[in-house]
Amino acid sequence: MKKKLLLIKTSFHIINIVLIIIYLYPGSIFGWILYDNIKKQPQLTSDFSIFSSNHVYAFVILSIFGLCAYYRNKLKILFLYLFFISIFLELCQILIPERSFEFHDLYGNLFGVSIIFLLFYMYKFFKKI
Repeated sequence: MKKKLLLIKTSFHIINIVLIIIYLYPGSIFGWILYDNIKKQPQLTSDFSIFSSNHVYAFVILSIFGLCAYYRNKLKILFLYLFFISIFLELCQILIPERSFEFHDLYGNLFGVSIIFLLFYMYKFFKKI
């Protein structure tokens, strides 16, 4: 059990670092790899009405791994961190060439974190009943 938890925590930290690199890279790493064009951003699915789908998916994955790694302790710190990093990374894009701040992306980040929090607290609530 300890090895499994260590693997999940390590995965969370790796995903976190990769996400930070992707956000702070001046251009699109995936566009560079897939299309040989750092200005072209691959789109997994079409965007939701007010959210960027790629951003929702990225923060859902990060939040799930974080929750699995730290659900027994440090839960409040985890959620504060996830909300902070989702805002901070989007704001950093104001300063990065080939990137730009967009509320559409910020809302996607925050929505991705919020979904996991809401589902987690609903699960805890119904588990008590």
